[in-house]
Amino acid sequence: MDKRKFLKNGFLGLGAIAVIPSVISSCSRDENEEGEAEVIAPPVNGQSCQVSPVEMVGPFPIKTPAQLAQSNIIGDRTGVPLLMKITIQDQSNGCLPLAGVLVDVWQCDKDGNYSQYGGNQLQATNYNSQNFLRGRQTTDSKGEVSFISVFPGWYPGRAPHIHVEVLTAGGASLLVTQIAFPVTAYSTVYASNGYNGAPDRSNTQDSLFSDSLSRNMADSVTGNISDGYTLSKVITVS
Repeated sequence: MDKRKFLKNGFLGLGAIAVIPSVISSCSRDENEEGEAEVIAPPVNGQSCQVSPVEMVGPFPIKTPAQLAQSNIIGDRTGVPLLMKITIQDQSNGCLPLAGVLVDVWQCDKDGNYSQYGGNQLQATNYNSQNFLRGRQTTDSKGEVSFISVFPGWYPGRAPHIHVEVLTAGGASLLVTQIAFPVTAYSTVYASNGYNGAPDRSNTQDSLFSDSLSRNMADSVTGNISDGYTLSKVITVS
């Protein structure tokens, strides 16, 4: 119940948020092309500790990340509330949590558009002067950061995703990656009011996720349309 109240407050009362709920631990499920569910287990420190997939920054990276040090990245966007909880761990140190590093996130809105860009062939709608759905946080002693957002939409040629970059405190990039969503979660959201229906690329059809989907996949996505969703993901850097 606390999680539900938090997500609703995060969406309806942006200035009143002061606490982050605990992670709900569960395995995420994705569907393969035959419709069977695939269980994606979260990484365990010291076991199966692989560096997270390196993915392209994409055409819409954050232009001014140092100016966007914020945990609430919704801005003026609408959509199903989403709480992102990301943990960074260090492969070179037994996959222990990595404190004091920067985590940048950016994503499209429910209509598939990015802030800081637009008015061109890549994105017709011009949002050059806006900074919604972009943010930066510094990991705590547990290697954790949290962001309050909305469930992203999709745009042609890509499955639903969140962009993440991990950097040292001095700004040197350690890893650029992307987080994928379980089919069951995004299908439910995209069938609700305000979203654009099923994406034109599934997770298995996405060119970036096709060779590393199980490691790109969120460790868990829990919740519902009314109360919002919580996404948890462990990202491993070297």
